[in-house]
Amino acid sequence: MAVTINDIKKLRDMTGAGLSDCKKALIESDNDITKAMELIRKRGQAIAAKREDRQAAQGIAIGKTDGKFAAIIALKCETDFVAKNEKFVTLAKSILDLAMAQKPANLDELNALQMDGKSVSEQITALSGITGEKMELGAYECLNAPSTVVYNHFNGMLAAAVAFNQENVAEDVAKAIAMQVASMNPIKATREQIPQETIDEELRMAVDKTRAEQVSKAVENALKKAGFNPYYCATEEHRDEAIRKGYMTEEQVAEALKLMDETAKQKEANMPEQMIQNIAQGRLNKFYQENVLMEQIYEAGENKETVAQFLAAADKDLKAIDLKRVNLNVD
Repeated sequence: MAVTINDIKKLRDMTGAGLSDCKKALIESDNDITKAMELIRKRGQAIAAKREDRQAAQGIAIGKTDGKFAAIIALKCETDFVAKNEKFVTLAKSILDLAMAQKPANLDELNALQMDGKSVSEQITALSGITGEKMELGAYECLNAPSTVVYNHFNGMLAAAVAFNQENVAEDVAKAIAMQVASMNPIKATREQIPQETIDEELRMAVDKTRAEQVSKAVENALKKAGFNPYYCATEEHRDEAIRKGYMTEEQVAEALKLMDETAKQKEANMPEQMIQNIAQGRLNKFYQENVLMEQIYEAGENKETVAQFLAAADKDLKAIDLKRVNLNVD
């Protein structure tokens, strides 16, 4: 049976494959639509497999909320051209709609959900074969709370969601906090949600940095008191420069090095521990202020109020209790 243009168009509408691919599949299958669809599917899988080592750094990140449940998905591809393709965008939106309807708990569950007779991962593979680009579901995040809000950034590469402890949060207030999450990238909504190992590591680094600063300050003061320029004593390169330009002799460099070593050891042995802990705790508090949503300065405000204060002005009991953020511009 001869392959007609109507047959080709029908197969194209059903698969999204190119006209030449549809024609070839119909010829090889003796105009059997079902077999032709299977041929196109297998070729798509083969093409997708060859692209597995490629980087999928473009795509679309979008989210939705039904009021209580919010979801964000990120469908990734290789190029901006494909990311803006109508079929790619339609697939991303369909996957998000499926997530909103089925509310899977994680990315694996979402990939396994059925969509038009195929799993989500199979649908992605099929489109990957058609476009010739690697595609993958790069992220899936969800929230369930008394109320949620989603903000989709205009570039399609970033989406943020926030959960609140109350129902019926004013739309402008909720959106403002979602935009805060999008722009300021907090780690968690509250400091209680920060993992203890993260807190311990931040405190350790703060203590180490404070100790190093105290030693450096003591060494610098000792060098100045002895008549040495701290700049020319700081590194081997600087010391070589000082000798080369005649600012210091080799003997003076040796004397400065000895002074630096002795001062550092003495300072380390007599470090005021309580002062170190106080300064380190201040640095940890700064970490909270930069990375915890409720403690961040509200970016759109004019009075340097925190997010917690902004929410309290709307309702004294209103709090952000969780957040999710997906950004395709970073790994």
